[in-house]
Amino acid sequence: MPEPRAAIGARGYGLQRFHYVRAAAGHRRALHWLFMERVRVRANFTSFLCPGIHRKTSSVHFLLSSIGGLRNNAARQSELNSDSSSMKAPKTKDTATSRWLSYRPEIKVLDCTIRDGGLMNNHHFEDSIVKTVYDTCVAAGIDYMELGYKASRKGIKQGEHGCWKYCLEDDLRRIVGDNPTDLKLTVMADAERCDYHEDIPPKKESVVDMIRVATYINQIPTALDMVKDAHDKGYETTVNLMAVSTVPDRELDEGLEMLATSEAKAIYVVDSFGALYSEQVHFLVEKYLGYCRPKGKEVGVHMHNNMQLAYANTIEGIVKGANFLDATMAGLGRGAGNCPMELLLAFLHNPKYELRPVLDCVQNHIEPLRAKLLWGYDLPYLLTGMLNQHPRTAIRFKEAELKGVKGDVLEFYDTVTAEA
Repeated sequence: MPEPRAAIGARGYGLQRFHYVRAAAGHRRALHWLFMERVRVRANFTSFLCPGIHRKTSSVHFLLSSIGGLRNNAARQSELNSDSSSMKAPKTKDTATSRWLSYRPEIKVLDCTIRDGGLMNNHHFEDSIVKTVYDTCVAAGIDYMELGYKASRKGIKQGEHGCWKYCLEDDLRRIVGDNPTDLKLTVMADAERCDYHEDIPPKKESVVDMIRVATYINQIPTALDMVKDAHDKGYETTVNLMAVSTVPDRELDEGLEMLATSEAKAIYVVDSFGALYSEQVHFLVEKYLGYCRPKGKEVGVHMHNNMQLAYANTIEGIVKGANFLDATMAGLGRGAGNCPMELLLAFLHNPKYELRPVLDCVQNHIEPLRAKLLWGYDLPYLLTGMLNQHPRTAIRFKEAELKGVKGDVLEFYDTVTAEA
């Protein structure tokens, strides 16, 4: 995997080149170049968000039209100045459909608030919170909602974990009934932590639509068997390949080659430690697509926010072609949390998604939990993300605060860097 560049520089509009052009060819020519750079970036960005636009109107046609408009601009301005009382050009109403930004309809959004957020409270969410998130996903038009885990119940301590660690059918139906909605329900099953042959019933007996198998690179043989078992029972399936920031390229290639032959409909790039930079997201999504596209599979992204990059890296995944996107209400998730759902829906501009129900859920139901659950960006999470470490030490640091023990970030820094 390539190392991130220390300095990305001004890459959108090429400001350095702008100054060179201005010195060489004069102010007017420089402005012309800058205008054309803006047109080019806009056309390219529109292309990845909504490829269908360019099947009818190519970016070349768009550029040529813009050039024609530039050449005729002086003549038009002269005509307007010659008669100030003449008819003015009509103004286009500024609406979402009139703007250049569009959306990619293939994208699917998955809410994993209860599942990932459950890692901060041992899955002890009250039914009212789970029902609120469910109702919000339905009202917002979100495609999938993940309700929790399908974990083994062998040897468990009574009361140690809430019911969303196990997602028994009675518990699920207590919240969703028969789920008479378009929202699809999912649960996650960790490789080697789920008695999947017994714990996952046939699809016809369950309200769940999709099983997401989570696996580390060394557990892929087990994960493949889990995917086949769930698929044969009638479920949609995906694979979350965890802690990918720690996997050597050769092992990743071998793992993806095996996963690409599975029944899974999508394979996820999972930034478990919140350690990835944009260039690494580009590299990984392109690599995954190289294995997935020939097999008719999609690529997904699941990001953590240790370095405040979960939202940005989700966008980078979209840019490179990822169509399955994970997010949570207010970013609620393990440690530093995940990509916030409210940010993602605002970015996507897909009219099928409604932002207002999400804002209501965040303001009135999720944010009040923050003082107790302590998820979200903080310095200890930054440090574990920067060092590509599991956030367990940062979580312990934050949990001590709930007990009135104020930790020293500098001491924490010295400890984690010594272990790196």
